[in-house]
Amino acid sequence: MDYSAYLVPVLLAFVALFGLGRRVNVYDALTQGAREGLDILAGILPSLVGLLTAVYMLRASGAMDLLGSLLAPVLARLGIPPETVGLLFVRPVSGSGALAIGSELMAAYGPDSYIGRVAAVMLGSTETTFYTIAVYFGSAGIRKTRYAIPAALLADLAGFMSAAFAVRLLFA
Repeated sequence: MDYSAYLVPVLLAFVALFGLGRRVNVYDALTQGAREGLDILAGILPSLVGLLTAVYMLRASGAMDLLGSLLAPVLARLGIPPETVGLLFVRPVSGSGALAIGSELMAAYGPDSYIGRVAAVMLGSTETTFYTIAVYFGSAGIRKTRYAIPAALLADLAGFMSAAFAVRLLFA
């Protein structure tokens, strides 16, 4: 018998009963939290729409492919497959866009190929930097990111290089 289907309802019932036991108006707390979440969403939505629009425009215009062909020699020296250049540029901006590019790479080269494995590890070892900064800094009302973006992009580069290295090391 699979008890995992009961996990969420039991957890929700426990939280509601715990709140009632502490004399908290659970429904008011729920609606207040939802209201605050919607306020935060309204504040960061314009930034997210702008970021995603820019990413899809770069992909549709062919600028991403041009940039990839220009950077191919540098990427090859760093041990990063040049075929993953689209993933390198989209991953810091859009998780769903990066997943689409990763799926395309795996469909073209196979999930067990070097490129497919590097793409999979890259997807799991880096963050959607601009999305995260837009969400967290936007919700906190921070306008100047100072060194956060350069540091996060360097961390992404380190993650991409480490992903290629780890795949070479473990699957060579």
